[in-house]
Amino acid sequence: MQSNNVRLVFIGDVIGRFGRKYLKRVLPSIKFTFSPDIVIANGENSAGGLGIITKTAEELFCSGVDFITTGNHIWDKKDSQELLKNETRIIRPMNFPVSNPGNGYCDFRIENGLDVTIVNLQGRVFMEPVVDNPFVIIDDFLSENRNKLVFVDFHAEATAEKQAMGFFLDGRVSAVVGTHTHVQTADLRILENGTAYQSDVGMTGSLDSVIGMRTEPIVQKFLTGINQRFEVAKGNMILDMTLIDIDAQSGKAVNTMCLRLYEEQFEQQLELAANRN
Repeated sequence: MQSNNVRLVFIGDVIGRFGRKYLKRVLPSIKFTFSPDIVIANGENSAGGLGIITKTAEELFCSGVDFITTGNHIWDKKDSQELLKNETRIIRPMNFPVSNPGNGYCDFRIENGLDVTIVNLQGRVFMEPVVDNPFVIIDDFLSENRNKLVFVDFHAEATAEKQAMGFFLDGRVSAVVGTHTHVQTADLRILENGTAYQSDVGMTGSLDSVIGMRTEPIVQKFLTGINQRFEVAKGNMILDMTLIDIDAQSGKAVNTMCLRLYEEQFEQQLELAANRN
């Protein structure tokens, strides 16, 4: 990577204990292979598959994650409110009420002295109707923010809403990547005006699952309509990640790559990816 670029690695939603353990195993190799300036992970499912607590956040940071974004499950654990008051490296969606604990963005200074502004937004289509319009909120924010290096995690259900946000912000931010659906999409690209875009980065969890959770209870829920106890799935682990190189002067994306790292093959996959990159 050239010195005038900022390299960012974003890791899809980390699901529960098994996702945290797999991230800890794989992330050192990712950092050795790609030498990112900043590693961001979505951690809103890190505690039992729903929510985040101090313990799980500390595990992610100790594994090598620099910054954590979240989403609609941010309030599922009571501990998260105090956590967001005290830990600036974790943000919640910017379009929650301003009275809620925590912040919706943060400037993260990388080793070369540049600041990367990290923004978290939540969609409204098929989601809980408790957040403000994310398009209006980010538009107002960018009218006051002067940083050229802006990364947006758009935590949303509907692909159309995510794509619309990508085009709305094209040329105004460095990257818009989607989270929440836990399924890696094949549409990673650089839009016409220089913004990297992907509908969903995916997840870090079990491939043999329904979006990271054991299949049987969820199948029963669909069959019967009766609520079941969902549990985090284990085995056949994957880590979905997206790499983005951003020109430090213009703030535009210049290179992108997404990977799915399988438990038994990740070292070989990283070697092949490094050769391609």
